Amino acid sequence: MKLTAKNQAEIPAEHTDVVLIGGGIMSATLGAFLKQLQPDWSISLFERLDRAGLESSDPWNNAGTGHAALCELNYTPAGPDGTVDPAKAVAINEQFQVSRQFWAHMVESGHLGDPSGFINPVPHMSFVWGEKNTAYLRKRYEALRSQPLFETIEHAEDPSAIADWAPLLMSGRTAGQPVAASRVADGTDVDFGSLTRGLTSYLEANGVDLNYNHDVADLSRGSKGRWEVKVRNRATGQARTVNARFVFIGAGGGALHLLQRTGIPEGKGFAGFPVSGQFLKCGDPDIVNQHNAKVYGQASVGAPPMSVPHLDTRYVNGERSLLFGPYAGFSTKFLKRGSFFDLPGSIRPSNLVPMLAVAKDNVPLTKYLISEVLKNRDAKNTYLNEFIPDADGDKWDLITAGQRVQIIKKAPGKGGVLQFGTEVITAADGSVGALLGASPGASTAAPIMLEILKRCFPAQLPGWEPKLKDMIPGYGVKLNENSSLAADILSRTDRVLKLQ
Repeated sequence: MKLTAKNQAEIPAEHTDVVLIGGGIMSATLGAFLKQLQPDWSISLFERLDRAGLESSDPWNNAGTGHAALCELNYTPAGPDGTVDPAKAVAINEQFQVSRQFWAHMVESGHLGDPSGFINPVPHMSFVWGEKNTAYLRKRYEALRSQPLFETIEHAEDPSAIADWAPLLMSGRTAGQPVAASRVADGTDVDFGSLTRGLTSYLEANGVDLNYNHDVADLSRGSKGRWEVKVRNRATGQARTVNARFVFIGAGGGALHLLQRTGIPEGKGFAGFPVSGQFLKCGDPDIVNQHNAKVYGQASVGAPPMSVPHLDTRYVNGERSLLFGPYAGFSTKFLKRGSFFDLPGSIRPSNLVPMLAVAKDNVPLTKYLISEVLKNRDAKNTYLNEFIPDADGDKWDLITAGQRVQIIKKAPGKGGVLQFGTEVITAADGSVGALLGASPGASTAAPIMLEILKRCFPAQLPGWEPKLKDMIPGYGVKLNENSSLAADILSRTDRVLKLQ
């Protein structure tokens, strides 16, 4: 029965300490932290779909790389003089190691089951061709090899050596073409959907109120600084209000609309630029068994970093397959299961100038997206053959990946900039935390949630730190600057997560 405004008002508001909006890896990770740090707090989670981890965290909606900057070339761009700065790659690897430590703690404590259900060892490779690109990759290798977190990196420019690492890349390739590859053998493939569901199962077993098929319709300030979160059951139409001390908005592309509804000053001026994508997927064992690596190449000129071509070995539901892409596209939806009105509905007076500035400054990106949208299947197969010369496109199925909403934000002197990373936004009083953006995203969920804890719970943090150091032995330490601790932690997480 659909409730009328009158009898809706008669339903007393529910009270909880924490509301988590979105059933993806971010909310699940924050919930798992809070449940162990403050077990007496009540937590309610709301997800619009019928299960956790089905949108941005779903394995077919993201690359699942376990972004550690081992192979992603956009994290190590060449400077104007051709030099390669490893700083960003090191920072991202540091973040991924925090996530690995958190997952290892959850497994070791019995909160997560067999880790092979969500993480598996897969080498990470970078692969390029052409004289300019091979020279760059050589410089990248030289810049990274001296960093403790990258000390196992290997490099090859001999086609036969590269063929040993990844036969599909070299079979049928033009003889004499300059090629180069770098490899880190101890990379990983992560099924973030499975990991998310493992974490939410832990939350449910420990008293967290999980609400699937629920939309969050509005957020507003209530009395005494608390938030009134209006939710609606999508199946029954029933609406109710949940009163919370703290709200985390981790709804992927849907987070921007909800952040705008809070009205907090820190959330003003942000806009979103949605980018969709497609992949070619192959499950043919004769092809799949010839390749065991995640191989990243160079992005096309004018292409966004998330469009870097890559050939990935994937483990999903215990089955191994190959994924190639992405083929970028454009949709005004902010979620794969969203509305075409998402983009126009996000426009506000506070973000109009940044959006117009980004449109003016990113004409090459617009042209690139248009060209991608117009690609037919033959053109997609041609792109596949650049990476795998002998590939038969008929043996690869085209699948649609998830939506990525890149951040548009104000920038002094420029009006606005398009940002391809992630952005943590928190209210001044710590009562709201929100996450916008995409890559490296899920791979850095644990350190991002630690940042939320630091900003939103400064009074509790000193009391929580002993437990955090128990959960994350490298808490507060830069592993790349402490090689012995790094070696110990990498060895331990390898063992616990069965990555040896």
